[in-house]
Amino acid sequence: MTNILAPSILAADIMRLGEQIEAVHKAGAEYLHIDVMDGVFVPSLSYGVCVVESIRKSCDMVLDVHLMIVEPDRYVEAFARAGADIITVHLEACDDVRDTLELIHSHGCRAGLSIKPKTPVEDIEKYLDQIDLLLIMSVEPGFGGQKYFPESTQRIAQARELIDRQDHPIDLEVDGGITLENVREVLLAGANVIVSGSTVFHGSEADMAALMKSLRECER
Repeated sequence: MTNILAPSILAADIMRLGEQIEAVHKAGAEYLHIDVMDGVFVPSLSYGVCVVESIRKSCDMVLDVHLMIVEPDRYVEAFARAGADIITVHLEACDDVRDTLELIHSHGCRAGLSIKPKTPVEDIEKYLDQIDLLLIMSVEPGFGGQKYFPESTQRIAQARELIDRQDHPIDLEVDGGITLENVREVLLAGANVIVSGSTVFHGSEADMAALMKSLRECER
């Protein structure tokens, strides 16, 4: 299975966003992770539909849109029209998870499902037949720059075991506190999509190269 880097623009310099997106693309990143926060489901506010639309006009990377918002159904169509390729919603934010996943697919996007660190991994099992991506949060969602929760490694391994029982491919994405020091641990536990913000956008070209090297060496 190919491992994929999804730089999170939450850590990017908004004044240099286009330049930084181009740089990570040239360095080998295939996805661009866009966190959408409403100040309700999580405390912070972040990018919205107009940012996704602007990025789509000049970027051919996979736009991986993570909705950390209440009532995500209200915005699925808007983000799909703006150019999202993947729309991920939180299990904890959906009134009817199956209806929301079906809605995402109906607008031509891949459907992702995310869970917070305290949500049992087994809670997502009954929805695996409907998703294309499972996102394990390895920090509490809402703020960048947090430290990785060590207990996330076992949760990733548990999620990988559940995914491997399915008869269709599901990407296992991990977001939160991933650094050069722990990325191999995360990959070896079973993740194949790595969301990284600070390490990518606040680090050096050498850090980016080292991160990509780890991804390639741990491919399954």
